Amino acid sequence: MAKIKKSDQEWRQQLTPAQFNVCRQKDTEPAFSGQYHDHKEAGLYRCVCCQTPLFDSKHKFDSGTGWPSFWEAHSKENVTTETDQSHGMRRTEVLCNACGAHLGHVFDDGPAPTNLRYCINSIALELDSK
Repeated sequence: MAKIKKSDQEWRQQLTPAQFNVCRQKDTEPAFSGQYHDHKEAGLYRCVCCQTPLFDSKHKFDSGTGWPSFWEAHSKENVTTETDQSHGMRRTEVLCNACGAHLGHVFDDGPAPTNLRYCINSIALELDSK
């Protein structure tokens, strides 16, 4: 996968301030505030920064956490993870593999068949409902 590299200034020109804070500065949107946490429309969720396909609506479920949750990524090659030890916790951060955007975190308390819960910031996503 080709890696997308841009300066902070280029990202700031492309993204809203809130998108920049979440995707480039690893912030988190407040629970239940994002447009996709309770969204039911079918489609493909893409990275708001680079349009890489990340999650399919058929893998979305209501986790009750206030963020969109998926039990599987659209393609394992399109997301990557790394250890996040911020805020006194040890979590697994989810990033777009193409541009490095912070998407959210993945936990092992999701439904079968994967038992994963990708807990993703709505603001990091753009729904392609074609």
